[in-house]
Amino acid sequence: MHRHVRPALAAATATALAVGVGGCAGWGGGPSGGGPDTINVLMVNNPQMVDLQQLTAEHFTAETGITVNYTVLPENDVRDKISQEFSSQAGQYDVATLSNFEIPIYARSEWIAPLDEYVAADAEFDQDDVLGPLTASLSGDDGRLYGEPFYGESSFLMYREDVLDAAGVEMPANPTWQEVADIAAEVDGIEPGMAGICLRGQPGWGQVFAPLTTVVNTFGGTWFTEDWEPQVDSEEFRTAVQFYVDLVREHGEVGAPQAGFTECLNNVVQGNAAMWYDATSAAGSLEAADSPVKGKMGYVAAPVVETDSSGWLYAWSWSIQQASAKKDAAWEFISWASSAEYEQLVGEELGWSKVPAGKRASTYDNPDYLAEASAFAEPTLAAIEAADPNDAGVQPRPAPGIQFIGIPEFPDLATQVSQDVSSAIAGRTTVDEALQRGQQLAEDVAERYRERESK
Repeated sequence: MHRHVRPALAAATATALAVGVGGCAGWGGGPSGGGPDTINVLMVNNPQMVDLQQLTAEHFTAETGITVNYTVLPENDVRDKISQEFSSQAGQYDVATLSNFEIPIYARSEWIAPLDEYVAADAEFDQDDVLGPLTASLSGDDGRLYGEPFYGESSFLMYREDVLDAAGVEMPANPTWQEVADIAAEVDGIEPGMAGICLRGQPGWGQVFAPLTTVVNTFGGTWFTEDWEPQVDSEEFRTAVQFYVDLVREHGEVGAPQAGFTECLNNVVQGNAAMWYDATSAAGSLEAADSPVKGKMGYVAAPVVETDSSGWLYAWSWSIQQASAKKDAAWEFISWASSAEYEQLVGEELGWSKVPAGKRASTYDNPDYLAEASAFAEPTLAAIEAADPNDAGVQPRPAPGIQFIGIPEFPDLATQVSQDVSSAIAGRTTVDEALQRGQQLAEDVAERYRERESK
């Protein structure tokens, strides 16, 4: 059993800077109170976090004496609440789930506490076991670590091996996007109601532009150059978006303009799509015991054009609010929730398909996990290890990120552009018109950054 020993960091944490911003935590109510051995955790309501709630009292609290009060909300709501809470440094919540998009931004604003001294004092945590790209993406501009992953993912191409075999089609281990488009055309309609491929078309920076930005990257495009010149209407960006729109319109799923992750997952499970490019975390659902396509799927690297790899990188992770008065106890919780020991606990208590994987190298050496995840474990690990948030395309970028640009303005910018791209998929506008408007929006963002850097 993993032993948790609180690092003596009182002196270090006493100097924590509480950033004061106008407003309050909002949303009313707030978490339950408690003494020094009670912490408040604000987190997204994903299934893996629900499992965590189920296991906390009997295992973490019983071992450490630390009670955990959870506040659990849907993704959009939790992002809003965390933003309000951490920007005001209200201190109601000690720990929150943040992704590798928010963590560098929050670190820059000094809303979250660095974790390096905790990691150094906790010999059993083993930071070296955490996959390198995740550690890099959860670090700040100052090189310090600000988050620990609960689970991570990249992206890859999922396909029906039996369908391609029946068509006499061989899937390359490292396909290009043109090869994928050719295969989609060949297997489209091979079974009644089966599309050649499923691709997200639903508006949203985290919906259509999650996969689409990786396509832009590998086609040689970028949202901004290193010097903040917007490139949304550049030839490379336009070629990538036109390719994506044409592919999903010609060989994609029914209802593509409204299709996100969940809709594509359902399409593949129900036999309505032969291929799907999306998150590596989807494989667990495809290979679940009750999945009709279990054992029928193949998994290969994200398709490329000009780059060697193109898979994205995402991790729901734990961070400590800078204003927390209980940082030592908060670290004990994070150390447990992000540990290899916790993964073992989930596997033994709830089943290995529920392990929050994608973050530790040791997971992919665990025979119990591999027995359940043999079909997709190796390509998942390869995809995550190949992901480089600091070098996502063919040119330098002004901020880190693969399927996003790590600036606060990106969600609003990409969501607005995505609405026009989704309209192009629906045939209500053209790609050129969509990206002309997108260029104007990107110019507004870029101008603010150029002004800041010129001062």
